[in-house]
Amino acid sequence: MYALVDMDAFYVSVELQRRPELRGRPVVVAGSGPRAVVTTASYEARRFGVFSATPAERARRLCPDAVFIPPDFDHYRARSREVMAVLRAHVDRVEVVGLDEAYLDLSGLERHRAAARRVKAAVREATGLTCSVGVGPSKLVAKVASDLEKPDGFTELTAGEARRRFAGSSPAVVPGIGPKTVARLEDLGVATLGALAAVSDTRLCEWFGPRLGPYLGRLARFEDTRGFETARVAKSESRETTFDHDLHGLPQLEAALRRLVGELCTTLGRQERRGRTIGIKVRFSDFATVTRARTLDEAVNDIGTVSAVALDLLRRLGPRRPVRLLGVRVAGLAEGRRAAPAARDDQLSLSV
Repeated sequence: MYALVDMDAFYVSVELQRRPELRGRPVVVAGSGPRAVVTTASYEARRFGVFSATPAERARRLCPDAVFIPPDFDHYRARSREVMAVLRAHVDRVEVVGLDEAYLDLSGLERHRAAARRVKAAVREATGLTCSVGVGPSKLVAKVASDLEKPDGFTELTAGEARRRFAGSSPAVVPGIGPKTVARLEDLGVATLGALAAVSDTRLCEWFGPRLGPYLGRLARFEDTRGFETARVAKSESRETTFDHDLHGLPQLEAALRRLVGELCTTLGRQERRGRTIGIKVRFSDFATVTRARTLDEAVNDIGTVSAVALDLLRRLGPRRPVRLLGVRVAGLAEGRRAAPAARDDQLSLSV
């Protein structure tokens, strides 16, 4: 048995503790640039159609009376650590999946429901923040259950109950079924989760291929056999930025890339982590995205080496179109200092 603890409007809730006078008002955590998007919106703001990933400019039009607060991720990470410490104090096995979410392994507990309620109460008592908890026989069921009674909710479902409860819902209700897949399913006459669950694997293979097809069917039937990971070791670290206005030419891009490399290497140095693969990401004004990467003989984290490789990759790419996003990444962190033969530049182009 599993539980998912999902903090309610986490970033906004943390900000309201610092600014209690804003309680009850529509509050939006978002950047201020013309391309900024909403990080989190209070439930009062959500009534106006403002949600996570809504463009900030659109959010201001939808809810002109909202209070906009710039994000403070250092503070959010600190508060997240407080929450996760509470979870670990009550349950042996905790899988953190984000600053505001974590799975609990309740297997072996005779009164798993009572244990999950104790955790929920302990989080509120220790941090002053509320969370919604979903309980189920798998991570997938626990996840969808946690969304049912937000905020401050508690729901337990079996797989069968989840199938019945969501049979008439859009497949989009299930994590892992994205909007493009939903649109394609609708074109194929499959508009609900119940209808998707009834489609044979043979037909799903014809529609989506031998891997994705049956996977979609399993999701629709709430079949989830994923294991439990109590520790997640990041294999890469990256920094990227979306520019307020498109950048043109190498001089502007190189200056931005140097700044990103500095931020990235500062973090890696603090963590005492190194990686062998250095990569860049460039997203053009038409949203076409290109990545380039190079693998070195030894793991590194110093600004000089990472900057030199990243800048060389950028110069070789030689972007001729306006650029809206630029990123840099160091991967292979789990490999430490192991040496290996250098690889040729790895290239990937895609549109998103």
